[in-house]
Amino acid sequence: MSNQIHLDIEVPAEYAGQRFDQVAADLIPEYSRARLQAWIKGGQLTADGRTAKPKDKLYGGEQLRLRAELEPQGEWLAQDMALDIVYEDDAILVINKPAGLVVHPAAGNPDGTLLNGLLAHCPGQQNIPRAGIVHRLDKDTSGLMVVAKTLQAQADLVDQLKERTVTRLYDAIVHGNLSGGGKVDAPMGRHRTNRLKMAVLPNGGKEAITHYRLQERFRVHSLLRCQLETGRTHQIRVHMAHIRHPLVGDSLYCTRGKLPTGADPELVTALQKFPRQALHAAELALFHPETGEPMHWVVPMPEDMLQLLALLRADNR
Repeated sequence: MSNQIHLDIEVPAEYAGQRFDQVAADLIPEYSRARLQAWIKGGQLTADGRTAKPKDKLYGGEQLRLRAELEPQGEWLAQDMALDIVYEDDAILVINKPAGLVVHPAAGNPDGTLLNGLLAHCPGQQNIPRAGIVHRLDKDTSGLMVVAKTLQAQADLVDQLKERTVTRLYDAIVHGNLSGGGKVDAPMGRHRTNRLKMAVLPNGGKEAITHYRLQERFRVHSLLRCQLETGRTHQIRVHMAHIRHPLVGDSLYCTRGKLPTGADPELVTALQKFPRQALHAAELALFHPETGEPMHWVVPMPEDMLQLLALLRADNR
């Protein structure tokens, strides 16, 4: 993949009176507006051979000239790892992430992350912000993620997430019995005292909406199918705890879960020792960023959740 960009575009007359950066974003949609603004400021993107400011007005008929080089977006290390690739083409990659895999390097996890594996699988990802990662799963949440392989695909997927046209469905095993489905509409933000946690914030939180429906009920637990309308950090975990049905195994948001009276010791141990939040991103649907074709993927629950469900079903009999 060449890192050199050479583009020459004439501005149509209908763009008269619009800002330079707005026109560029429309005519060169494969790059983000922030990147185009940086190129305008740096002189790599010019109008009629002249440097200008992003806010300057164009009049139509100008020749836009882009001469730039894509630079690596981080100092990350490429590391070979086994990736469970569900789908891949030239624009996107869909991965079934295992529980325990961190998505992005950060303090405490400088490498060994999904991002490092992506760079080894496809070195061109280094030229895309965050190596093409447009949404994340918590370390201990398993399931489907989509990754962009081009800047155009990244911009399109980000827009789809903003427009809420991406469908993300999760399986969750929670404490307590629910009688049916519902919706949690509760703004979220960083916890006031524990910075590792997120929390429902009636004042000052960002919009957060989760839909859920009951799939299966056990004596004192339930299997839910949750759908994200927004995508806040820890959203399903926080919302389920907020309605007093925290996820099994969620050590951050569930202090102590109720156990079925007289349950088999194997079930008691499985519930008490479940090593992670029982949450799995089971379905993903979106529009292909290049063709516009509807795409849909489903992956089964991982073995740890299936084993727990088997014990819960045996206890139900």
